[in-house]
Amino acid sequence: MAEIEFEVKTMIIEALALEDITPADINAEEPLFGAGLGLDSIDALELGVAIRRHYGIHIEVVNDEVKAHFANVRSLARFIETHRGQ
Repeated sequence: MAEIEFEVKTMIIEALALEDITPADINAEEPLFGAGLGLDSIDALELGVAIRRHYGIHIEVVNDEVKAHFANVRSLARFIETHRGQ
């Protein structure tokens, strides 16, 4: 799981052009939105595009389940692992 979490952290940094942040700076259980990393709804859309581009995963509907997957790096990594290649 550590490898996919590192990939997700790197993808977040690159997709959102987060300057002065490294993968080591992001705690896998820290919230991505609001308190924590401080991402917003525009960042969520950009992450969705990055996930589609990097992993071929299309997120069609945003519901509470999808929002839960975007809670932190760890949950997002699990989501990607589960849906990669489907």
